[in-house]
Amino acid sequence: MRMTFRWYGENNDSVTLEQIKQIPGVEGLVWALHDRVAGEVWPLDEILALKEKADAYGFHLDVVESINVHEDIKLGLPTRDQYIENYKASIRNVAEVGAKVICYNFMPIFDWTRTDLFKEMEDGSTALFYEKAKVDSMDPQELIKQTTNNPSQYTMPGWEPERLKDIEHSFTAYKNVSEDDLWANLQYFLEQVLPVAEQHDIKLAIHPDDPPWSVFNLPRIITSEAAVEKFLSISDSPSHGITLCSGSLGANPKNNIARIIRRFSDRIPFAHIRNVKVYENGDFIETSHRTQDGSVDIADVVKAYHENDFTGYVRPDHGRHIWNEECRPGYGLYDRALGIMHLWGLWDAYELVKKGGDDNASDS
Repeated sequence: MRMTFRWYGENNDSVTLEQIKQIPGVEGLVWALHDRVAGEVWPLDEILALKEKADAYGFHLDVVESINVHEDIKLGLPTRDQYIENYKASIRNVAEVGAKVICYNFMPIFDWTRTDLFKEMEDGSTALFYEKAKVDSMDPQELIKQTTNNPSQYTMPGWEPERLKDIEHSFTAYKNVSEDDLWANLQYFLEQVLPVAEQHDIKLAIHPDDPPWSVFNLPRIITSEAAVEKFLSISDSPSHGITLCSGSLGANPKNNIARIIRRFSDRIPFAHIRNVKVYENGDFIETSHRTQDGSVDIADVVKAYHENDFTGYVRPDHGRHIWNEECRPGYGLYDRALGIMHLWGLWDAYELVKKGGDDNASDS
């Protein structure tokens, strides 16, 4: 297990590289060029400038999250081919700084959906919250206004102004796009980009839909164990994999995250580990990483990775906002650092158990 930490760049993150360096076991940054809109080629000079900053603190840039997929590719429009060529160019450019994994998603319009960015919990901390009934009854414009008017001064990936400026046109475009259409458009995209990823020894790892069900009647396809199986069957390329996000898939209690890991561990180059508490009415809130605090068995999730000798990249995903920290929603320093130490604690415990078993076996 190789620990990383998502960082949004200078002047766009409340967390500094100096602070990340002090978290035990963190070896790399999960990064992106967040000022580049979907469809643009990522300039090599900007990538190299970021590498210089990472090098100063001894961090690698093995994991990119995300090179966003342009909406025309998801819609299967004739213009998609040029955007796919741009995507290939970006793959080649991030390879220049040693990128090994590119996390991406294929969610229409919205990358993630929440109704409250700072929902207060019983202990006084706040967290990202999803109220199902509210989403089911509200207008998308209301959600956009609510999300983009957050009190944080930082950008909101997935809710970029460029993406949302023509939202009505986007919804109209998706009216005739079924889940089958989206699957076909995803396959077309992969057939074009996977050979380029292979040439550069990069794994393309899709992120599950968040939440794992349709929102505003938009098609969603990476939502379950069966969907993961279908997705991986598209290609046997060594560059074809999944970013296993325990929080995204875990918002649906029917998804057994540890079982999915045990089935597909060799196709998971990158993992997001976080917990969510799911309520009977379909609401959910993001919690600490401890199993006891949510609905996802985080102890078994880490155990599943350990059992399979997982050597891929991991990062703690969204954390709560604690100790009066002012930060991007879900991306403060403190709770994610606590999450890392919890994950290391579980991993080290499983290592000790394994070592004890090995020692007993050799003694006998």
